[in-house]
Amino acid sequence: MQWGEVTMKSWRYSLLLLGGIGISNIGSWVYLIALNLIILNETGSPLAISLLYILGPIATICSNSWVGSLIDRINIKKFMIGLDITRAFCIALIPVLPSLFYVYIIVFFINIGSAMFEPTSMVYMTKLIPEKDRQRFNALRSFINSCGTLIGPAIAGLLFWMGTPYTAIYINSVALMLSAFIILLLPNLDSQTVSSETEKLSWKLIKNDFKMVYKFSQTHTFMLKVYLLFVGMTVFMTALDSLEAAFVKEVIEISDTNYGFLLSVFGTGIILGSVINTIFSKQLAVNFLIGSGSVFTAIGYIALYSSQGFTSAAIGTFMIGFAITFANTGYLTFYQNNVPVNMMGRFSSLFSMVEAIFIIILTVIIGLAAELTSIRPIGLIGSFTFLLLGIMAFQTVMPQKRKVYFEDRLTSNN
Repeated sequence: MQWGEVTMKSWRYSLLLLGGIGISNIGSWVYLIALNLIILNETGSPLAISLLYILGPIATICSNSWVGSLIDRINIKKFMIGLDITRAFCIALIPVLPSLFYVYIIVFFINIGSAMFEPTSMVYMTKLIPEKDRQRFNALRSFINSCGTLIGPAIAGLLFWMGTPYTAIYINSVALMLSAFIILLLPNLDSQTVSSETEKLSWKLIKNDFKMVYKFSQTHTFMLKVYLLFVGMTVFMTALDSLEAAFVKEVIEISDTNYGFLLSVFGTGIILGSVINTIFSKQLAVNFLIGSGSVFTAIGYIALYSSQGFTSAAIGTFMIGFAITFANTGYLTFYQNNVPVNMMGRFSSLFSMVEAIFIIILTVIIGLAAELTSIRPIGLIGSFTFLLLGIMAFQTVMPQKRKVYFEDRLTSNN
């Protein structure tokens, strides 16, 4: 049976998937804000928060060298459920851990689960959603995520006002359990393919998979160039985000509650951008989304790190949220339409390791520089460098001769 025949007889499964994404995203934002504040309150150091952000990329390096080969050969629905339950249990342990050392260790293992979940869910979504519906689905996904981005920080701010950041940690654990239940209701898309796969995971198999990805990349150089621009964008955003909590708390002196509200402004920007992307999904070209989104996201970071108070910081975060929906929708749609789904797990896992290495390097450099000098100028230098990358992305994707790469093509079953 073809994937298209399995999936979209109705939007029921799509809505279920979007619901699971939304619930998980709400919990993730509450968890992220709470964890940032716990570390900041314990240490008062922007470098300590930067180290927290580095744990994710290190986890990616440790897991993604082999997990892509696993994803393309197992039942991904069951795998996602197992990852959600495991992460929920680990997160629930954080409030009872005796010291920050153990918090860093458990967060590392949570990040390993998240590093595995990301490429797995991408493969599942690509199988579930037909190519003609992907741009709209990705826009809706951004909208659902933005609702989580808006609601999550607001809930976090309320919880900080009523209790402590540790209370917020438990919210994420519950959200992941709900996400696992929703995934349980979704169709099993691998029932026909997994049973026929008998090859065991081994170093030889992983090495052959790397060679396959390398050969594919050599013959699809423009696709690789665009994907690497997206990787670069993610690297800069992660590094700059690692300074955000320290910047708004220590430089422009915003309270914990107002910090939660500031991130809600970010969510409002995503909602507006996602609504525009959803309504005009047939009119907005994928290359325009990539080019314009990349440039204006960088401008938003420049505005944020130039800010002097809550209002000016809110303008910058709103701009980031608004622009990032265009970039993400464009990049994800391009990726799904140009990478064969039967090797998507291996492709994304391999390049996730590249991304993780550069995230570690840039985040350490930015964190150390902010610790040794001051946060604002380092944030601005990083933001202007990010803008140069955004301009490069715009110049790469907008020429008319490249238009064919951004049109719907039936590559998912190749």
